[in-house]
Amino acid sequence: MSRRKPLRTPIILAIVMIVLLIVLTVGWVLLSVFGALQADHNSGFYWAVLTIGSLFIAVLLAGTILYLILSIKTINLTRRQANFIDSVTHELKSPLASMKLYLQTLNRLQVSREEQAEFHRYMLEDLERLDRLINQMLQAGRLDADDSQVSEEEVDLADLLRQIASSVCLSYRVSKDVVTLNLIPCFVRARRSDLEVVFRNLIDNAVKYAGSPPNVSVVSLRSAKGSVVVQVTDNGRGIPFHLRRKIFGRFVRLGSELERDKPGTGLGLYIAREMTRRLRGRIRIRDPKQKPGVMFEVELPKMMIVRDGTASTTVAHPPVQ
Repeated sequence: MSRRKPLRTPIILAIVMIVLLIVLTVGWVLLSVFGALQADHNSGFYWAVLTIGSLFIAVLLAGTILYLILSIKTINLTRRQANFIDSVTHELKSPLASMKLYLQTLNRLQVSREEQAEFHRYMLEDLERLDRLINQMLQAGRLDADDSQVSEEEVDLADLLRQIASSVCLSYRVSKDVVTLNLIPCFVRARRSDLEVVFRNLIDNAVKYAGSPPNVSVVSLRSAKGSVVVQVTDNGRGIPFHLRRKIFGRFVRLGSELERDKPGTGLGLYIAREMTRRLRGRIRIRDPKQKPGVMFEVELPKMMIVRDGTASTTVAHPPVQ
């Protein structure tokens, strides 16, 4: 189930437009010569060629517009890729430079045991930062891979969300009280790794972009349709309404790369959306009750296994669209 658009599409479109232009030009010349010789515009041949020529012009115009749209998308993608390269370069260089400095300090200077322990802690944090970056890039590369052989399991969603929230708070060295959890007991049948990727990216983003003091809430509930809904809300600056669909694109980060104060690659929300689709669910952005901030809402489909401590229902999955 590949989502990558092949490069041959605009190439074929350009070739078809060139052929149409040549045929249209030659046909128009022949029509002009024939019309001049016949001097009779009531000829059936004349009107047939005129109709065909008009259709060719319409097709050529539509192709030109489509080609322009594809070109604009390509230009935007190129810009996003340039931003991605800038951000990845910074994300790779910063922790490496930091670890190099700590190692040089430990090698050249006599430091106390307390300072050594602190240096080791900082280097471990830098390694974790690199590990998250590499994992995120690998996840983005695997989205188009066929993993139909990976088995599903019943996952305790509430327990998974607790583990992720605790891990993210530890990663950012903030109190666990920053993330408020209000979860219902619930099991879903899915690949645990997919669920973990989706909610880790969302909770990580929420803690990273939360306001001061940071306040993040994770709520799970049962919708009227029987599906499971998980809401991740922060008290950050929020996302403008007109950019809410754009931010799910690959390599998309709001603002200028040189003016950002938060690390990132522009892949987190893209991965979360694609993984949610793989789970046959959907992800959307809503306004929280208390502004400023933003709420990401993930709905897992009714057709998944959903049960609490007293009941269990097994329903077959619908086919992937």
